[in-house]
Amino acid sequence: MSNYYYPELGAAPYRIMNMAEGMRQFNTDVDVLTCLPNYPKGVIFNKYRGKFSKHENIGGINVFRYWTFPTVSKNPFKRFFSMCTFGLTMWTFAFKRRRILQYDYVIIQSPPLMVAFSATILFRMVYRKKTILNVSDLWPLSAVELGAIKRGGVMQKVMVFMEKFLYRRNTMFQGQSREIIEHIESIAPNKKYFLYRNLQRSFEIENKTVTGKPFSIIYAGLLGLAQDVLGIIKNIDFKEIGAEFHIYGGGNQVKEIEGFLRNRDNGVFYHGYLEKKHLVEEQIKHHASIVPLKVRIKGAVPSKIFDLMSIQVPVLFCGGGEGAEIVKQYKVGLVSDPGDFSGLKANIIKIISLPQSEYNNFKENCVMACSSDFSFENQIRRYLEFLSLN
Repeated sequence: MSNYYYPELGAAPYRIMNMAEGMRQFNTDVDVLTCLPNYPKGVIFNKYRGKFSKHENIGGINVFRYWTFPTVSKNPFKRFFSMCTFGLTMWTFAFKRRRILQYDYVIIQSPPLMVAFSATILFRMVYRKKTILNVSDLWPLSAVELGAIKRGGVMQKVMVFMEKFLYRRNTMFQGQSREIIEHIESIAPNKKYFLYRNLQRSFEIENKTVTGKPFSIIYAGLLGLAQDVLGIIKNIDFKEIGAEFHIYGGGNQVKEIEGFLRNRDNGVFYHGYLEKKHLVEEQIKHHASIVPLKVRIKGAVPSKIFDLMSIQVPVLFCGGGEGAEIVKQYKVGLVSDPGDFSGLKANIIKIISLPQSEYNNFKENCVMACSSDFSFENQIRRYLEFLSLN
């Protein structure tokens, strides 16, 4: 069960799709329960508009979709209401009793907490199925750190209650970082868990060196508060330092980014959305990619780090914690502190000035990392073994 799924754009739907398709690749039957696609624009896609529910088969995976109130508003109450609507409409799926009884496991995506809370009641408490909570971010902690909700406020207290309920009631859990696992263990000790990284499936790409000037940098993803791409382009003149910055994606900063770039010649270009099928062929045209976090968020390891490793694009990471440790340990790029625009600018200048041999080392290190510790196929095998033993 996930609030996001293909054909929606962004890291959240892609990582769930990768998991589902990865398990299907190893002859595991997979169903997906999700809402009508609306992410990241907050508008239900044309093909699904005017429907309450829709059943599809996508690549051998049964996808059951239900209506939700879509929004990309920064207002936390509107976003909470949106989560509540799908948290309620998903109960229509409860009438598919015969199908649900056949499930060996139900994987529940969190956040959103409200949706995961409802799914846990449905599948764990009503149907008594074995449930695995897939935790990709530590909410409400992340929301507080980003300033999205008030520390100590009513919204935080409600979310903390839901968070603890989820950790204690679900059978097992999986987290995308060691920090996430440690946090959950502090609340619900003795639960079985799996470290499930947001890895990318292997790509067959031509091993070629990107050449030419100016030095070309890409960002493709959500343009929201957590990433603060707007802050980057306001504080760094890319043209001045001999670089171009190409931005793809959507989110609540899009209008401000477009407004800021209007009539400015600073080496920054916004290209709108880029479909997943065209993403890799566009990314490999660039020398490097920025992976930004506005603040240090406990447990956050952006999946873009692994996506870029898999296609040998060096990472300019702005953030701390495990993400920074991975980039440094495996030497797949350069690291600056979250929100440190001066540090990012210095790293861009540094990577531009590297001799070709040293720049190529980043790409070679990406290949080695993805063939060993960050192999998607190996992780899926280990994950299915974990499930078979529990």
